[in-house]
Amino acid sequence: MAKAAVLTEALPYILDFRGSVVLVKVGGSVMEGEEALSSLMDDISFMRAVGMKIVIVHGGGKAISRAIKESGHEPRFVDGQRVTDEQTMEIVRRTLNNVVNPDIVRRLTERGVNAKPLHGNWMFTARRITSPDRGYVGDIVAVDTRAVSEMLDAGIIPVVTPVATGVDDAHLYNVNADVAAAALAKELKVRKFALVSDVAGLMKDPNDPGTLFSTLHVSDIARLREDGTISGGMIPKMDSCVGAIRAGVRKVHLVDGRMAHSLLLEIFTREGVGTEITE
Repeated sequence: MAKAAVLTEALPYILDFRGSVVLVKVGGSVMEGEEALSSLMDDISFMRAVGMKIVIVHGGGKAISRAIKESGHEPRFVDGQRVTDEQTMEIVRRTLNNVVNPDIVRRLTERGVNAKPLHGNWMFTARRITSPDRGYVGDIVAVDTRAVSEMLDAGIIPVVTPVATGVDDAHLYNVNADVAAAALAKELKVRKFALVSDVAGLMKDPNDPGTLFSTLHVSDIARLREDGTISGGMIPKMDSCVGAIRAGVRKVHLVDGRMAHSLLLEIFTREGVGTEITE
């Protein structure tokens, strides 16, 4: 009976979201843990099987840092973003294109899902961030969604890397994966935008899971920044969420990918397990 109740609760959501575009950004330690990543791939496969159109944008920070160390250098960061010189940019490109992206595509293919790589520099255009100068790190200024739309219409899940082509010099640029995902979500005006990472959501007290905000409105964000609830690495993440909502994305979800099947629980149940942000 418990299993039947779960299916009954999920059915209205399945019917409602069929044919809708959902963008899932994957990052953090979720990409390093076999169980967490496997569970997430199962969730995405389920969502595709019930008729949802999925786009994936992934990070790869830990894998990139390992590759940089293996090259004999130390990763450097400014304001949470990787300092990316010419050599580092090549490591970023090679790691994302040849290691991280193919692994996600392979996992989905093994589950019977038609997934294909889509390198971000084919669709994102960026301008160099100069204050302070981080090297080849950019902010997205334009998104060409034609390739994504064609793949979705063909029943394919695009798996997108967070790199861009420079608007001024045509060089490759490293882009924050949250920013890249939000920019794409805004252009596609997706039904849902889920950021899956090793963060449970927004909490009043980061050390107390019982203080999780299950629902937030855009109007709450400024106040929570002022009182320090939103701080550090959560600031750009929440800024991306607010920008997506204001551009027409209906709902944004912060989901803890370390919890088994958290994405399904967040989308297909009334209470959810993360933080839902709406207008």
